[in-house]
Amino acid sequence: MSSSLLPLPLLLLGLLLVSTVQSAAQPKLKTDYYKKSCPNFGKIIQEVITDKQLAVPTTAAGALRLFFHDCVVGGCDASLLLGSSANSPASERDHEINHSLPGDAFDVVIRAKIRLELECPGVVSCSDVLAEATRDLVTMVGGPFYPVPLGRLDSHEPHAAKIEGHIATPNMTLTKIIEIFQAKGFSVQEMVALSGAHTVGFSHCSEFANRIFNFSAKEDHDPTMNPDYVDGLRKLCANYKTDPTMAAFNDPMSPGKFDNTYYVNLQNGLGLLATDQILALDPRTKPFVDAYATDQTKFFQDFAKAMEKVGMLDIKTGDKGEVRKRCDTPNTTKFHS
Repeated sequence: MSSSLLPLPLLLLGLLLVSTVQSAAQPKLKTDYYKKSCPNFGKIIQEVITDKQLAVPTTAAGALRLFFHDCVVGGCDASLLLGSSANSPASERDHEINHSLPGDAFDVVIRAKIRLELECPGVVSCSDVLAEATRDLVTMVGGPFYPVPLGRLDSHEPHAAKIEGHIATPNMTLTKIIEIFQAKGFSVQEMVALSGAHTVGFSHCSEFANRIFNFSAKEDHDPTMNPDYVDGLRKLCANYKTDPTMAAFNDPMSPGKFDNTYYVNLQNGLGLLATDQILALDPRTKPFVDAYATDQTKFFQDFAKAMEKVGMLDIKTGDKGEVRKRCDTPNTTKFHS
């Protein structure tokens, strides 16, 4: 008998079974995931991030970068927190592109994890700690609040081999950056909104030195930059070759506050990285820069939605991951495939 001749109840049952199988395949995350298993989860995260941010004001920006770099390479699974060891392959953290990630970002996650292990041993994943802490830190420095669904598991191993081509670098072309984001399912507008994370934090002089020193045979600096800004950066970065720790705030106007000033800066030639400044010049991205520079509420709304989307990238559930006891080490000495 063909399916078209099946009685209606059987057809409905078949559709129900298909629907059930499909929904079962989708990971189930929810904002109150730890309501019963670790009821003080949110309170502990809040206490830890508040203490850390007050002590080290760049923690929020660092956590944002750590969260994003983790999620776009192999998914939001805290794989970036894994360290190298005799039993592990190369770690993501040791990759050159992640060398500039600040230690305070790792530290705030580790501190929260230690507190949570004392309160609810083996319950809260490092990936959930990172996701929740990042949101809370963004909110603490003036950014938007957005829901963070919980229930992710941690990866068994790092994804160092997947880093190349998945994280934008300061000297990439805009076309390449757009391609990287589109490959992850993000639109150009979402990419511009996420770039607004540079409203906080800093970049090392080596990442933009080519824009302010001997830019070309005809120009001593990038002509898209404000000349006064260039002068200030040259003084700041004069010794960057001998002191690689030299850095400048991404947003020179309000570096410690999450706001839309980043986009206003771009309109005025105050973009620190080449990949920042191009956003205000290229016709594919300029309309969004102009919109966010004018309307902070719109920026916050779009940033929040994009961050929710980032937080759901390739999450691990079921037998695909584990709740690590320590964020820098898998529970087993042998990695799983």
